[in-house]
Amino acid sequence: MKRVLIISYYWPPSGGSGVQRWVKFSKYLPSEGWIPVIYTPENPELIAVDDSLASEVPEEVEVIRTPILEPYGIYRKLTGKKGGAQSGEVNPVSASNKSLSRKLSLFIRGNFFIPDPRCFWIGPSVKFLKNYLKEHPVDVIVSTGPPHSMHLIARKVAIATSIPWIADFRDPWTRMFYFKHLSLTPAVKRIHARLEKKVLDDATAVVAVSPLVRDEFRQMTATPISLITNGFDEADLEKVEPDGFFNITHTGLFAADGIPDTLWKVLADKSRNDELFRQKLRIRLVGKTDTEIISSLAAAGLENHVANLGYQPHSVAVHEQAKATIMLLPLRKEPEYKAVLPGKLFEYLASGHKILGIGQPDGAMASILDETGRGKAFWWEDEEGIRSFIDNEWDLFLEGKSLSATTEDIAMYSRKGLSKAMADLLNDVLEIGESRH
Repeated sequence: MKRVLIISYYWPPSGGSGVQRWVKFSKYLPSEGWIPVIYTPENPELIAVDDSLASEVPEEVEVIRTPILEPYGIYRKLTGKKGGAQSGEVNPVSASNKSLSRKLSLFIRGNFFIPDPRCFWIGPSVKFLKNYLKEHPVDVIVSTGPPHSMHLIARKVAIATSIPWIADFRDPWTRMFYFKHLSLTPAVKRIHARLEKKVLDDATAVVAVSPLVRDEFRQMTATPISLITNGFDEADLEKVEPDGFFNITHTGLFAADGIPDTLWKVLADKSRNDELFRQKLRIRLVGKTDTEIISSLAAAGLENHVANLGYQPHSVAVHEQAKATIMLLPLRKEPEYKAVLPGKLFEYLASGHKILGIGQPDGAMASILDETGRGKAFWWEDEEGIRSFIDNEWDLFLEGKSLSATTEDIAMYSRKGLSKAMADLLNDVLEIGESRH
């Protein structure tokens, strides 16, 4: 069995999409001949907690934790926030409420903590891992970001040890949507661009999760760029009997800069004009939902149709997906989101239900919906298109003909298959490393 060191900020008990990618890889990589060794903080900021994810990690996976110093306590003090990182907006970086204290904290966060507030962990981690690897060698190193400090740790360790290294980008770096909201000075922007280029150039291989991001990276470096998307785990899926309601379900983070106001208007109009629709409509929100989303639903007169379940373990989210009629997937109103493939998209596909996408109709998400025939993406203000979609799905619901597809035609997005692709890449990178010696 070969060993792969995975440097990840997110690991159980942390919850959310950021942790699931490598929990699932770690679950299936041992069957492909690779034992993961996870290096992660001992005391990270827990944006969400999901203790159930730890049960998916095989016993042979080694987890190493070391302390991390983070400045978020200072941030909360500056903004007057109380409690842990689990409180507050879904995304405070791009939140519309920009008070003076918030602007100051964003300026400090962007310009003094480079590339991110986890930067204080870089030096101690490099020192620790260089010593650790002398006694416990690994065959390949993987860093997964954001936070991109993980890539900087891996780069220094890889250079020091000559171990081949894969940089796994769950999101872009300088082309990520929130980068422009950080109030960066021109000098700091140049530092970010230089660090990003060093990571892309010095890695043995780079992984992107979206075709458009892969293509962007290929224009920036000669390093091989692989596409390994997020996916769904067939072991998570379950059959759920319909509850008789027309459930429009959203799971995961629901940010204020993605409010589908036009959809709310369509649903409100239909509720006023169709008594049966009004009785059957349920809008189920499972995950961290911005308060502005709830306010927008109330403003549209839909508050009585909303079930806001808050953050739930991943198993509950998958159960809610199974009992849905329509899966709702609104993107953020940011041009960079055209390239993004939200992790929840693949679980939505596996649910077998129609997906209503709100975002760029020529973006990465829309492309997969078109290819699979599992749904359609509409521009935020496309009232006619959204209304037609809802009317059609309501008619199918009344006829008992709502989509309930299998996973056979989306097998390329299964976690098992994706883990095989990752194992193949690990083997290729190992061969490259051996040839260099």
